[in-house]
Amino acid sequence: MVLVAVVGLLLLPCLAHSQQYTVTVLGTLGGYAGYGTRISASGQVTGYSTNTGNFANAFFYGNGSVQNLGTLGGKVSYGFGINASGQISGYSQTGLASGVEHAFLYSNGVMQDLGTLGGTTSFGSGINASGQVTGSALTSSGVEHAFLYSNGVMQDLGTLVGGATSYGYDINASGQVTGWATTASATNAFLYSNGVMQNLGTLGGTTSFGYGINASGQVTGWATTASGATNAFLYSNGVMQNLGTLGGTTSFGYGINASGQVTGWAFTSSGVEHAFLYSNGVMVDLNSEIGSATGYTLVSGEAINDSGQIVVDASVIATGQNLVLLLTPTS
Repeated sequence: MVLVAVVGLLLLPCLAHSQQYTVTVLGTLGGYAGYGTRISASGQVTGYSTNTGNFANAFFYGNGSVQNLGTLGGKVSYGFGINASGQISGYSQTGLASGVEHAFLYSNGVMQDLGTLGGTTSFGSGINASGQVTGSALTSSGVEHAFLYSNGVMQDLGTLVGGATSYGYDINASGQVTGWATTASATNAFLYSNGVMQNLGTLGGTTSFGYGINASGQVTGWATTASGATNAFLYSNGVMQNLGTLGGTTSFGYGINASGQVTGWAFTSSGVEHAFLYSNGVMVDLNSEIGSATGYTLVSGEAINDSGQIVVDASVIATGQNLVLLLTPTS
């Protein structure tokens, strides 16, 4: 494994309307761009970044540095989940054949291939405190199904009634999984709990996707409305709530913490994609929370932990370069 120094690490004290943040700019693995995906309870981050060869590799951010996690033998890897122990889940190209990708569990410096459900490929997404991983894998018949990997075994979670495919995206400490699956006529968000895959419905339209789940089983993601708009949602106690937008028509929810705070992105009234924080019934544009002198446009809130730290994908205003920011509340 290669330890790469953070490029452009910068701490910026920022004035906020409702919350003050310290902004940490994560470096890359030597390439041009970085993308964050998840954050642990202690503020460690995973995602993927381009390296000096311009290939995307999964990274671990902690203690002020960005570490390249390597691959399973190929050139490309992506980190999509991280727990408090610093274990990371994701997927990587293998050395088996050109383009073949497998889910992995990275722990104690070793990237473990999690295999498949009998097919050729698999993709790792979320991981919980116990090291259980969810994602999707091809079955022996070539169909993509959500899985739960636990204690060395990859379990097929099946699909919603009438459907053929499914994808697990996030998992909580109780082993509950959210993601999306097909029915006979649509693709809908699901909550998998105690062996049962439950359809979470929509916001009045036909489609929904689950992206994040917290300790109490609340889910965020996005769903279509009766008018055909796509909006972020918060699913709690059997009810799917529309979180609205930042003045535009579209929003997507990605991360959720134990307090039910949600982060994601939404279009503004001018049609620009901005990161948001939804808290206490209000959706706030995170760009208004960090002041105007940082030189970044906060494009998408990817994840939030129970301390309120937020991983944001941001665009450098001067160059358009994409970098990962870590927003840490200071009060």
